[in-house]
Amino acid sequence: MKPSRDIANLLAIMAALRTPGSGCPWDLEQNFETIAPYTIEEAYEVADAIARGDLNDLREELGDLLLQVAFHARMAEERGVFDFGDVVLAITEKLLRRHPHVFGDIKGATPEAVEGLWARIKAEEKAERAAGGGDHAALREGALAGVPVDLPALTRALKLQEKAGKVGFDWNDPKAVLAKIREEADEIETTISSGDRSATAGEVGDLMFALVNLARHLRIDPEGALRSTNIKFERRFASIERALAGQGKSPEDATLAEMDALWDEAKKTEK
Repeated sequence: MKPSRDIANLLAIMAALRTPGSGCPWDLEQNFETIAPYTIEEAYEVADAIARGDLNDLREELGDLLLQVAFHARMAEERGVFDFGDVVLAITEKLLRRHPHVFGDIKGATPEAVEGLWARIKAEEKAERAAGGGDHAALREGALAGVPVDLPALTRALKLQEKAGKVGFDWNDPKAVLAKIREEADEIETTISSGDRSATAGEVGDLMFALVNLARHLRIDPEGALRSTNIKFERRFASIERALAGQGKSPEDATLAEMDALWDEAKKTEK
C-alpha cells in the first residue's frame, strides 16, 4: 500500500492491521475500552497544536484523531454493529437536521436564534432516543442527566453548570460569581488553619468550580484558558532557565528571589 488522500486507503490499512494472522499483534489485541484513552489523548493533542498555532502539527494531530475514528469503526464493523460509512452517514444526517437555517426553510436566523434552535433540536432528538429505549444516557432522569463522567473535570463542571443554568439555577451577574470566589478563598484559609486536609481539598474543589462558573459567565472556555496559561508558564519558566544558564546556574542553584526577579523580567519582555 502507498500513502493516499483517499479515505478508502486509510480504512484498508486499518482492516489490514486488524486482520488475524497477518495483521499487527498490538492492534489485534485492542478493544473499545483500551483504545478510548488514546482517543482522548489525541483530541487533547489537536487542541494543543491549535493553542500553539502550529498548523503543520495540527495536520498531523488531526490525522491521528481520524485514525481513532477509523479504529473504533473497524472494531464495530468486526462485531457487525456499524462501519465507517455508518459513522459518516450519522454525522451528515445530524448536521443537516440541526441546520435547517442553512439546508431548510428557515432563513435569516441570528447567532442567538441558531443557538436556541440547536438546543431545541437536540432536546427533541434526546426525547426520541429515550422513547425508543436506544440511548441509556437519555433514560437518566434529572436536569443534569447526560453529562459524561469521564470528561475532563473543568469541561464537566462547565457542562453541569450550563444544564443547571437552563432551569434557572444560576447567577445573573459575573460580579456575584466573583464574590462567591472570594468567599470560597476565605473558606480555604479557614480550613488550612484548622489543619483539616480533607475539608481543605473540598474547599479547593469549590473554588475551582466557582472559577469555571466565572469563566462561563464571561464566555471564556475554562479548559482553553488554563491550557493557554500552562503554555505561558512553560514559556516564562524556560526564560528563567536560559537566564540562569547564562550565569552558569540551574534553577536548583538559584534562590526563589532570583527566580522571581527573572520571572518579572520575562513578563516585561512579553509586554
